[in-house]
Amino acid sequence: MQHPTSFSIPPTIITGAEASEKVGEQAKRLGATKALIITDPGIAKLGYAADIANNLKNSGISSSTFSDVTPDPTLQNVSDGLQQYIDESCDIIVSIGGGSSIDCGKGIAIRLTNEGEFSDYMGVDRIPNPGVLHIAIPTTAGTGSEVTKVTVITDTERNVKMMLSSPCLLASVALVDPLLSLTTPPHLTAAVGVDALTHAIEAYISKQAQPLTDVLALKAIRLISGSLRQAWADGDNIPARTDMMLGATIAGMAFSNSSVALVHGMSRPIGAYFHIHHGLSNAVLLLDVMEFSIVGAPERFADIAQAMGEMTDGLSFMQKADAAISAVERLINDIQMPRLGEIGIDEVKFEEVINQMALDAIASGSPANNPRQASQEEIVSLYKKCFATRS
Repeated sequence: MQHPTSFSIPPTIITGAEASEKVGEQAKRLGATKALIITDPGIAKLGYAADIANNLKNSGISSSTFSDVTPDPTLQNVSDGLQQYIDESCDIIVSIGGGSSIDCGKGIAIRLTNEGEFSDYMGVDRIPNPGVLHIAIPTTAGTGSEVTKVTVITDTERNVKMMLSSPCLLASVALVDPLLSLTTPPHLTAAVGVDALTHAIEAYISKQAQPLTDVLALKAIRLISGSLRQAWADGDNIPARTDMMLGATIAGMAFSNSSVALVHGMSRPIGAYFHIHHGLSNAVLLLDVMEFSIVGAPERFADIAQAMGEMTDGLSFMQKADAAISAVERLINDIQMPRLGEIGIDEVKFEEVINQMALDAIASGSPANNPRQASQEEIVSLYKKCFATRS
């Protein structure tokens, strides 16, 4: 028997080439008069933030730009952006960039409408009031943050990546424009692409999966697995970029409502302790964690194999499930994803903090959604396996 489930996404989602050019029109529709544009130095340098400012201006909306967002946004980023929003008398946030810029925009939006410390809102459904108006514009096909009710903000003093989940974090509008992803370099295309695939896979195997998220997750797996190689090999391949951007957005809708699982739980401590890009830390964990998890939901992994285009006719049930592992491994190899031990992590420090990382992973809550539960000792073993060279 299917028990009641909730499903939350932004009220307006516009997808397709040049969707970002709707920003002024949408901001005006929402009644805004001055925007704070949230972005990072790289996106600002490419001129995307200036294009957004000009588009807003053409709709009669002035703007100010905060371009100091760091990878894996920090409490300081949120605090600095919040102050600029207040000083400039803004009434809407427009975030443009990868997941870091959009997550920072979400953090600022809810800090403006909720009292207390940011840490008070950690966890699920602990934010009392919706944030201020927010238009989210992704430039990478990765996090899906533009449509999720989740944000992750790093407390650098405690080395903790704080995860907040609440419908109060949803953007007012998401503008998903694949043309903005054409400048994503191959290594980042690979990392954020596998991150998006991880979102879709974990959404499907999560214990909190539901009928709506199942449909979206499988569609996202098809889109991403069918286009990531091409987008990585030729960044100007617009059909591949379009499928990747749509796949990442759909995966975001799925995992935001079904939750993620063990990969994400293990990923956050890597980002907190070693400042590794979130997408990359997910990507280097995915394959080994899938192998660990498969026995908990073989029927789900069999579905994933079929969604990835594997020929499963005539195979036994477990062989079909194993085909999902093989498909992911080939994809990761084809786009030259590194191992955990190959991304600049100091092995001595890694061994020093590995037990605490395992505890932090469990404390995040995500591993509880995994189809196979992992103890602290098993997570430590998985970290070590991911760090080693794969035979």
